[in-house]
Amino acid sequence: MRITIFGAAGNAGSTIAAEALARGHQVTAVVRDAARFDRLPAAAAHRTGDAADPGDVARLAAGQDIVVSAVRPAPGREHDLVTATKALLTGVAGTGARLLVVGGAGSLTVPGGDGRTVLDDPAWVPDAWRPIAQASTEQFALVRAAGPDVEWTYVSPPALLEDGERTGRYRSGTDELLVDADGNSAISYQDFAVALLDEAERPRHRGARFTVAY
Repeated sequence: MRITIFGAAGNAGSTIAAEALARGHQVTAVVRDAARFDRLPAAAAHRTGDAADPGDVARLAAGQDIVVSAVRPAPGREHDLVTATKALLTGVAGTGARLLVVGGAGSLTVPGGDGRTVLDDPAWVPDAWRPIAQASTEQFALVRAAGPDVEWTYVSPPALLEDGERTGRYRSGTDELLVDADGNSAISYQDFAVALLDEAERPRHRGARFTVAY
């Protein structure tokens, strides 16, 4: 497949790019500043573009099978995630590319929480994480409200997403935070990328959200 990745120099974007290339896909890695090209895989096509600019999104989505949004704003600029999501939905509309959004866990419900969301549970979201959790919850609402001219899938990580090993294994769910028998909710960036590429290759959640964890 032909896959464009916005935010390709970040933790999620770079591991998704590496996984896609390892599977033989053609990857276009997008960053806002060409100075970051040295952080992109050599085998990918390097492009500059702004996920918050619908024109850039449309240009870089043209002729692609998949567009991945892996953008993450800097601390203090969390609302930029909402702005970029609006532009991505506008830019992808009508291009024929499927939009896979690396989202957040804030809008997932807490197991046994009577519908309480992760965002509203301080056991899962300490104050320092609340701004990005709030922004990702708004992001999910925008994606879910997208019109029929956007084919999308929203991928929520577990509570903890960090660098680690690629094991190739994961559990998947829909709208509830996945927690293991020890009370942990986590996955490595590497296995998160495996799950996202599995969905890209064998779609099971068109127009829906899913979540993954160990």
